[in-house]
Amino acid sequence: MRDKNGDNPGVLVFPPALFGGALIVGLLLHWLTPWRIGVPTGLRMILALTLIAAGVAVAVWGSRTMERAGTNVNPMLASTTIVQDGPFRYSRNPLYLSLFSVYVGILLAIGTAWLFVLLLMLAPIVEYGIVRREERYLERKFGDEYRGYQRRVRRWL
Repeated sequence: MRDKNGDNPGVLVFPPALFGGALIVGLLLHWLTPWRIGVPTGLRMILALTLIAAGVAVAVWGSRTMERAGTNVNPMLASTTIVQDGPFRYSRNPLYLSLFSVYVGILLAIGTAWLFVLLLMLAPIVEYGIVRREERYLERKFGDEYRGYQRRVRRWL
């Protein structure tokens, strides 16, 4: 699914597939060897629903913002512009933040520590296998425009 002419950031994996795979592995591990987290159920569910709702809202907002700007939402395809409005005014990676938010919300809703362990493995893959590769690509492609955006907007929050 990569851009055929090589104009892409060369991310290691499609981010939603990475998070989805981790969820499946975590649920399988929990089914084989249950390992519950020790947060009271009521509090867990309130936090879970809040994180899932926030993550979905940011994902929709960020995707629509990118589509309006005329660039690809899929990080395995070419970028056509640097999107600097919508949620991209606050974070250079709102869509990845939304994936983390939904993932942690699901982790809390299910209440398994396995998903937390896998989250610790996901974080460096996202940082170095996806985000840093995208940043190098965008800097090569857009130069000073992207470097200026990097100076104005944080990578995460």
